[in-house]
Amino acid sequence: MTDATSGPDVKTGPTPDNALREADAVDQKGPVLAADGTPLKRSLMRALRREKLRALMLIAPLLIFVLVTFIAPILDMLFRSVENQIVENTIPETVSVLQDWDAVSDEQPPEAVYEALYYDLFLAAEARRHTRLGTRLNYEQVGLSSLFRSSGRGLDDFAEVYQDPLEDLDERWEDAGFWFEMMGTTGDAPGNVDLIEAQRSRLSALLQDPMGGDIGFVPDAAISEVLPRTAEAYAAFAAFTALVDEDVVAEEEPWEAVFAALGKDLTRDGAAEAVAGYDGFGADALAAAMEEVVPDFPDQQYAPFFAELDPDWASPEVWATIKTFSPQYTSGYFLSSVDLKLTPEGVQQQPDDQQIYMLLFKRTMIMSLTIMLSCILLGYPVAYLLSNLPMRVSSLLMILVLLPFWTSLLVRTSAWKVLLQQQGVINDILVWVGLVADDNRLVMINNQFGTIVAMTHILLPFMILPLYSVMKTVPPSYVRAAKSLGATPWTAFWRVYFPQSVPGIGAGSILVFILAIGYYITPELVGGTTGTFISNRIAYHISSSLNWGLAAALGTILLVVVLVLYWVYDKIVGIDNVSLG
Repeated sequence: MTDATSGPDVKTGPTPDNALREADAVDQKGPVLAADGTPLKRSLMRALRREKLRALMLIAPLLIFVLVTFIAPILDMLFRSVENQIVENTIPETVSVLQDWDAVSDEQPPEAVYEALYYDLFLAAEARRHTRLGTRLNYEQVGLSSLFRSSGRGLDDFAEVYQDPLEDLDERWEDAGFWFEMMGTTGDAPGNVDLIEAQRSRLSALLQDPMGGDIGFVPDAAISEVLPRTAEAYAAFAAFTALVDEDVVAEEEPWEAVFAALGKDLTRDGAAEAVAGYDGFGADALAAAMEEVVPDFPDQQYAPFFAELDPDWASPEVWATIKTFSPQYTSGYFLSSVDLKLTPEGVQQQPDDQQIYMLLFKRTMIMSLTIMLSCILLGYPVAYLLSNLPMRVSSLLMILVLLPFWTSLLVRTSAWKVLLQQQGVINDILVWVGLVADDNRLVMINNQFGTIVAMTHILLPFMILPLYSVMKTVPPSYVRAAKSLGATPWTAFWRVYFPQSVPGIGAGSILVFILAIGYYITPELVGGTTGTFISNRIAYHISSSLNWGLAAALGTILLVVVLVLYWVYDKIVGIDNVSLG
């Protein structure tokens, strides 16, 4: 019942909204109190709020389930499709120094880049994260995975020319306690807190885990000025020893990278004056080293060392790849998903022999539409028959429609392999009846035909059930009335019955099409090389190549395609016309 004076959408009667309106009208004349003495309007609003909260609590479990199992994975997929933090987190100093290098040039980076790479890679190798970086970059340039893996094993050799002479000169250089006293803050001297915090943050980013707790070490400010690279390397060693290995820093001999940094600090310009002006702990050992062994240190450079480890480190192409994919977020995955690639020169086409994804997307769309049409052609007569037979007979036949749901998908797909193969049942029957020669059997498996046949059989119930539920609601008297008015059976069906079954066709088509484009088990088993879908490639990158970024980008594009097709369907047919009965 509606109030004509208030509009057709305003209902009269004891609804919460009307009660509030009445309370507002009464408030204009004077406040009306509830039984407990509070204003009526406030009491009604409190009751309405309580009802809404109760309704929210009832749907809260379902809402949380949807958020955790549906929304959260989709958001994670969208993030992974652009996330690229592993490069900057693993070799942060290298990425920073590399920004000044021209990736388009044919020259290799300067010495400072190789120096930063040495200490970044040394820490990453200790944390066993350098192989992950190599795997990520290997997606963009084949061979980088083995390059990082092999290089991580040979970094210790760089420090031998410095470490051995120092230890032969003075045994204290082998003493972990001596290093700890010399590099750490002593007495009331100020410490370089920023340096140790920077190494803690760097380690947290590398391991993707917050590094809390006391390291038990603060770099000495004075020694940091004399030996800047050594202090930085020892701070990284101390942070890793205390937070990851959970050992006592003062009891562990420093890494070879610390000796390498010490050798480079002692041979740099102005090192003699800096050591002469230092009077802190270990000043005598440093002075003796400057006098006895430093003059004999070779002029060892980082770039030739890396080139000796692997000649690929001298290739500008390797460094261009590292620089191109050093930002924390990248469009490279999405470009690869559409057969493009990101290069220092910009976006370019993939080589012809690597352009597969657009072909797979087109094949997925075309074959999914073909399967959908096949299900309509086969399912419509079955649903029509089931809806017009007596209930007892249609219920028995409906069991046959539902029977595939009680059988494993893998079993049904394997059964089609047996039926469709060249030595299978169908070919044997065709040869037996003489329709096909024994030496010219039909190839119906490991191709698009096999995928269409198997998936049509699997998805056919999803078309029949919506059609049946809609057709069951169509009164038979409509068709009889059309015939009684002179319409032929075909005209009565096409002009009267079919339009009322269109909502069922729409519902079944959406179900079958969306399920078809996401299938990967059936195309994998019966599709061969020409009958697989884009979903098979997504599964490959998730389970085999472990390129989750590319898999997420492909999945995101597939999601967008489905949403666009859904929008187009809504504009053409109208989603309101879709019905499940």
